[in-house]
Amino acid sequence: MITCSAPGKIFLFGEHAVVYGKTAIACAIDLRAHVTVEEAGSIQMKGPGGNIDINPRKHPYIYTVVEKFKNLTDVSGVCIDIRSDIPVGSGLGSSAAVTIATIKALDIFYGTNLSLDDIAQMGHQVESEVQGRASPTDTFVSTFGGMVQIPDRKKLGYYDMLIVIGNTGKFSSTRKIVSNVAALKERHPSVIGQIMDTISAISETGIEYIQTGDFHTVGELMNINQGLLDSIGVGSKELSELVYASRKAGALGSKITGAGGGGCMIALCEHKNLSRVAHSIKRAGGDSFICRTSNSGVRAEGKS
Repeated sequence: MITCSAPGKIFLFGEHAVVYGKTAIACAIDLRAHVTVEEAGSIQMKGPGGNIDINPRKHPYIYTVVEKFKNLTDVSGVCIDIRSDIPVGSGLGSSAAVTIATIKALDIFYGTNLSLDDIAQMGHQVESEVQGRASPTDTFVSTFGGMVQIPDRKKLGYYDMLIVIGNTGKFSSTRKIVSNVAALKERHPSVIGQIMDTISAISETGIEYIQTGDFHTVGELMNINQGLLDSIGVGSKELSELVYASRKAGALGSKITGAGGGGCMIALCEHKNLSRVAHSIKRAGGDSFICRTSNSGVRAEGKS
């Protein structure tokens, strides 16, 4: 029995623009997905009522990972058990964390000796096949941890930041939202192209302020980024209410994280305002929880 875990992630800047090769800044957080694999009579997943066969429609990420491993080794009997702290469909990289943790666990289980680069690459392939189009951000951050500049895949080091996450509780389809933005860009290529360029410039400007610890300016740039995300139609009434509630309560900056349309927003906070911001998000109708950035990527938790 082998257990591996991988972190979720937040976007400080740059989601959607990164799909078009622009700069984004993402970082791992201390919410993790845990995947346990053990020998079984067939290829199965552990469900609430017992073991079940892996279904490509119900479990597309796990199914696709297993299919990838069939090209590497003899995959006959294995049971996969998933436990995750990361809300599904929330913009926190839940599917990437599960995918990367599963790849690492199967890698150890079958002794395929994949490097971290191999794991990140396979994870991106899996997400691309399932979603139709996917940025390498989530899988790269989940593999390596820390703060990462995308698409250069450049690690920026580790910067301890306090984050309040507000969850609208509304599921959003990354595939659908990315497709909607692509259609908007096709109709208005010059306008949307310039917006993506500006989001990229925000990301590049933000790096300097992150590295010097000027989180007040980082927050200001997050707010500008949020306005541009609203302009391309990936916001929602529920997200906006949480964003503005957190700012009123003293957040340095707040914005959508991930695809948008539902899911989560993030608020960068000073320690003194953490509880106030979290309570304000709850009063505005969201679920809130406090986390911090993490330097830890995918890792083995145990073997027995």
